Amino acid sequence: MKRRDFITKTTAATALLTMSDLALLASEKNQKRHITILHTNDVHSHIDAFNANHPRYPNLGGAAKRAAYINSVRNENPNLLLLDAGDMFQGTPYFNYFGGELEFKLMNMMQYDAATIGNHEFDNGIDGLLKQIPNAQFDLLSANYDFSNTVLNSFVKPYKVFKMDGVKIGVFGLGVKLEGLVDKKMYKETVYLNPLEIAQDMTRILKNEEKCDLIICLSHLGYYYKATPETISDLNLAAKTKDIDLIIGGHTHTFLPKPTLVKNLDDKNMLVNQVGWSGINMGRIDFYLEPQKATTHQAERIIIV
Repeated sequence: MKRRDFITKTTAATALLTMSDLALLASEKNQKRHITILHTNDVHSHIDAFNANHPRYPNLGGAAKRAAYINSVRNENPNLLLLDAGDMFQGTPYFNYFGGELEFKLMNMMQYDAATIGNHEFDNGIDGLLKQIPNAQFDLLSANYDFSNTVLNSFVKPYKVFKMDGVKIGVFGLGVKLEGLVDKKMYKETVYLNPLEIAQDMTRILKNEEKCDLIICLSHLGYYYKATPETISDLNLAAKTKDIDLIIGGHTHTFLPKPTLVKNLDDKNMLVNQVGWSGINMGRIDFYLEPQKATTHQAERIIIV
């Protein structure tokens, strides 16, 4: 073959390959994406299921049954993000004896992706939490606890970006005010920052700088405080911010049959969800993203039986 013919044919083949690749990329770009979010909150060291004689929750919950459910959903959709909204610690002798080690190691086995820090994570002091962090193979996220002058500095991130099936998901954490709730000697020089201001900053970073398609807030602020409605909570956080798609809440042990829809600053729907306490429920939210169309979702509360 003459060199000129070889170059011409090679160039044509390259062009054909490039067009084929572009067509494939275009097809993938226009494809509908399905992301599943599973979440827990306020599990409070409930490793075992409630016993059969419990007056309210007989045989419900337990780490083994939760793990089985998570595995079944992961087999159904590998594009799964598993999250916790805090207070993983305290509530059974497992915490008294192991100090949080067992809770973290079981969460590793379930392949949790991230969790925020609840007030009960300080029950063995900030040094006790630091001792357990090496046992967690997932990220602890908290944007409004400034740990700069504590032993936790550099061990806790404000946010993390996950990429699944071409979808960028930004997750950040918010914690409840510790003063008056937790003994000062337990959290030491941790500085509480205004969660509303921090949420606005996080969403700006995640949307404009990180270019996230979905933004999730892991909140341990509490769902709502009827007696003190001005107290920052998930509901008024949702109403006073924008660009958050989902607030996964904790702290108030609120059982919601389905997520609450709240109009945000842009008059768009924001989802707020919380699934009680002790691990007897899991939240499941399926997001469907399609180019040029609004993101849709399906949500349900799963009872762990």
